[in-house]
Amino acid sequence: MRWFTKNGAPGGSRPTIPAVVPRHIAIIMDGNGRWAKERHLPRQAGHAAGSEVFRRVATRCRDLGVEFLTVYALSTENRKRPPDEVAAIMDLLRKYLRESLESMERDGVRLFFLGDRSGLPGDVLALIRETDELSARLLSDGNRPKVLSVNVCLQYGARDEIVRAARAMLAAGQDPATLDEEMFAGYLDTKGLPDPDLVIRPGRERRLSNFLLWQSAYAELYFTDVLWPDFTDAELDKALAEYAAKKRTYGL
Repeated sequence: MRWFTKNGAPGGSRPTIPAVVPRHIAIIMDGNGRWAKERHLPRQAGHAAGSEVFRRVATRCRDLGVEFLTVYALSTENRKRPPDEVAAIMDLLRKYLRESLESMERDGVRLFFLGDRSGLPGDVLALIRETDELSARLLSDGNRPKVLSVNVCLQYGARDEIVRAARAMLAAGQDPATLDEEMFAGYLDTKGLPDPDLVIRPGRERRLSNFLLWQSAYAELYFTDVLWPDFTDAELDKALAEYAAKKRTYGL
């Protein structure tokens, strides 16, 4: 399995590139369970369908020239779901981690994981560490062309992230009197990443649900009723068109 198709579009054709392309897109991949329920399928089927959409959307983002894609895969609250559902999500994660380790270097993909890793299964942690090491090597190779860095938020919650950052800051002996926003951002899971320009949420909800709260302060938000397993390239293009039509002021 390859993370990306050759050109990211049917028949090998190149996608039409919008006039304005966000550098960093973040997506709340919502609606897998509802998609499955509406089709009288187990929730696991919705997660499996959603994972395929993630791969296709990543392809589209790469071909459009997006530099960073951050997706909400599993929240801290999701870990409280029924054990069989969480186990199915972990099985999907194992599958894609193994496949990505085989294809990342060939495709030049960089894959990173954000969130609290405590409590994750040992074999999943080992695969994540292996992925981290390979991604770091790809990142340090100056001869490789820049492609898409994919950041997967796993067992992640923005409030938890901020609390962990504050603890890390205190543990480092940081003087609160010298603290500013830039310094604090260096303790977040996303340190070194630009803030998202566009946050997309399918799935009929109109909220951020504890996702990148600090980083999304001035992001453009796009909501759609389309459930994530039904999210197509055309839906992504609608979000990009709306983004391109906005004049960003950053609160000024």
